[in-house]
Amino acid sequence: MKPFYLTQFKIAAALGLFLAFQSCVLVPGSWKNDKISSGKRDDFHTLNNGALKYLKANDPKGLVPFLSKDMIAANNERTVEQISIELKAHDYTLMDEFYVVNKSMGDDTILAKGPEITRYGLKYPYKTTEMYFAFFTPKTSDNKYMVSLIFGKFDYGWKIIKMDVQRYTMNGKTAPELFALAKDQYEKKEYQASLNNISLAIDCFKPNEYFQYPDEVDAAPFYNKVRDKVNETYHYPLILRQVSTGPMILRVYNDESDEGSYPMIYYMTHFPLKDTSAVKKENIEIRKAVGKMFPALDENNNYILYSAFNERPTGYSTVGHFDMKIKAH
Repeated sequence: MKPFYLTQFKIAAALGLFLAFQSCVLVPGSWKNDKISSGKRDDFHTLNNGALKYLKANDPKGLVPFLSKDMIAANNERTVEQISIELKAHDYTLMDEFYVVNKSMGDDTILAKGPEITRYGLKYPYKTTEMYFAFFTPKTSDNKYMVSLIFGKFDYGWKIIKMDVQRYTMNGKTAPELFALAKDQYEKKEYQASLNNISLAIDCFKPNEYFQYPDEVDAAPFYNKVRDKVNETYHYPLILRQVSTGPMILRVYNDESDEGSYPMIYYMTHFPLKDTSAVKKENIEIRKAVGKMFPALDENNNYILYSAFNERPTGYSTVGHFDMKIKAH
């Protein structure tokens, strides 16, 4: 019987070695958020916290132990400074994270999943077999930037291979949400409002270079379509004949500030700019005319901005103007 038990022992030992080997084999795939194993996820969060500490402190030297060799060789000081400004200005939290085991040494893709208006995918180049993506956004802000940290696992540990900060939302909406609003406005013939929002959408479509929104490919053609329609519909300068004083609209565009991006209307008035009471009184009439001429321009905006001129701005010299910030609703 001894030979039988010996053989059984050998089989069990071989099976154990096989299972142990199998547990070390990396299975290609991608795991998002709570689908990442808890132990591995805890390790990633420790890694994130360490890197964010030095990023927030604008400390490129302190960040060095978290960087890959290629990143150490590159000049990252400006990127670190930009990320630091955002992390100090807002309370950032982890929005999404991905752990991936790549199939091959080439570009790979994580397909977009989830509700159509919020889904996104990732398309990224192979850097290491195992990679980790962490995307951070502010808890509260209508105009959000996304801080992205991408790690790769090297023989010397998990290191940052890419970091970035780019626009994620404007006026409380992501790129697909702004695009959907712009398309709806276009169908309603609200052309100037549509142009403003598709412009904002295009600015938000790349919160990092790996992000892939499904409808991103349609944005530029739609922008061109709306722009052509606006040029066909409105021929600037526009004299507001509905207003007794005959002011003239020179330009309508998005004006960006720390608070957000709002429609800006440049116009010429016949009143001297120093007569601010007359300019303000005329502006009340102008607002009514603008509301009819550019329907829905105030949609999704807290304010509309006006800048009154006595002479046309050229871009080559400073021209006096009187600015007004009007609550949209």
